[in-house]
Amino acid sequence: MALVVQDRTFLDALSDEARKDLFRISVERTFRADEHLLHEQDDSSHVLVLLEGWAVVSTATDRSSARLILALRRRGEVVGEMAALGGIRRSASVTALGPVRTLVVPGARFRAFAGRDPQVSALLMAQLVSRLHTADEERRTLASLTVLQRVARRLLELADLQGAPSAPTATHGTGTGDAYPVLAQFAQHDLADAVGATREAVAKSLRLLRTAGVVRTRPRRIELIDHDALRLLAAGGNIGF
Repeated sequence: MALVVQDRTFLDALSDEARKDLFRISVERTFRADEHLLHEQDDSSHVLVLLEGWAVVSTATDRSSARLILALRRRGEVVGEMAALGGIRRSASVTALGPVRTLVVPGARFRAFAGRDPQVSALLMAQLVSRLHTADEERRTLASLTVLQRVARRLLELADLQGAPSAPTATHGTGTGDAYPVLAQFAQHDLADAVGATREAVAKSLRLLRTAGVVRTRPRRIELIDHDALRLLAAGGNIGF
């Protein structure tokens, strides 16, 4: 279960010459928190490369005003390349999770950039394969894990993405372990969208975790108290509630 492909990013893997070429054909643009970088079903074809910040890739669901978070994109990653290369409408929306700085590359320029450099073409193909594999893993997770397991796994993943060290083991229910924040901008409704569950189901899971002293919640912030308990829950065990 993963929102982020852990491979080396597109920008980091480019040669120095290709990176300079990419910056030459691009313009920089910044986005505010919660601003859309790309809109699902839009017929635009430009490509964005993230230089700073995080972005959420999501798709609309049948539930009114609900979405399913498909992935998180970080510095160095490309978004919107399928529309540029395949001539198709946007398959998902991309939204800034906090301030985001990007390169904007017109679709025609990006196609030419990829076409004249075999390394760039190979990197884009490898990225596509890796993302498809991650998407397959996500579908299996949605079909096989409980909401509580998905919440536990997602919280651990988000903590890892922040580079938070493993917290000291806490005694269940005491809340005595040190707390480490999980993406300060990641609110409870974002967590619900990220595990493919209703907000009510995720709120119930978080109440259980708070009662057991495993997490602490604040506005637009979830803090991990007991990593070991979360790992046990993620693996299908229980901690006595």
